[in-house]
Amino acid sequence: MQCPYCGSERLKVLDTADAREAIRRRRECLTCGARFTTYERAVAVTPVLVKADGTREAFDREKLKRGLWNACAKRPISAMAVDQLTTRVERYLQSLGQAEVSSRVVGDKVVSELKDLDPIAYVRYAIVYLKLDSLFSVRAEIDKLLAEQHTPAASMVESHTEETPLSMAAPESTSSAAHTVPTPRL
Repeated sequence: MQCPYCGSERLKVLDTADAREAIRRRRECLTCGARFTTYERAVAVTPVLVKADGTREAFDREKLKRGLWNACAKRPISAMAVDQLTTRVERYLQSLGQAEVSSRVVGDKVVSELKDLDPIAYVRYAIVYLKLDSLFSVRAEIDKLLAEQHTPAASMVESHTEETPLSMAAPESTSSAAHTVPTPRL
């Protein structure tokens, strides 16, 4: 540590306090008498990602967030939820304590987290991540998701017939009278 004013290494710590994920220290230079504040933060190292083709790439938090935003577009998912998911993935990678990890680890973690957060966002992400290149593979993934959720929608898909329920039938008339909305009185 050097004084930012004169470059001397003769410093004295006057005060130490906790300050939002850091330690704040008030220091005084014993050479020039200047006072200044420093902040100490722990640096957690995120491993380098090894891609399928063998290339290496630094983990990019913003790139992950962009991918999540694409999957979550027009879904009822808050910015805070996307940011928290990104943080969970980043902390998971840091907790592994390895210098390098396969990019599949990131994808698997994201898929697992999205499945719990929003099934539609999960399917959107899975189409790209799992390289689902046909409607049959997409349908198979959706069927697996429905089976895991045990929802009424899952049983509706399984018992689907050619007949459309009356409540889901398209309107027979397209005249403007069929689509009139009453005007509220003020």
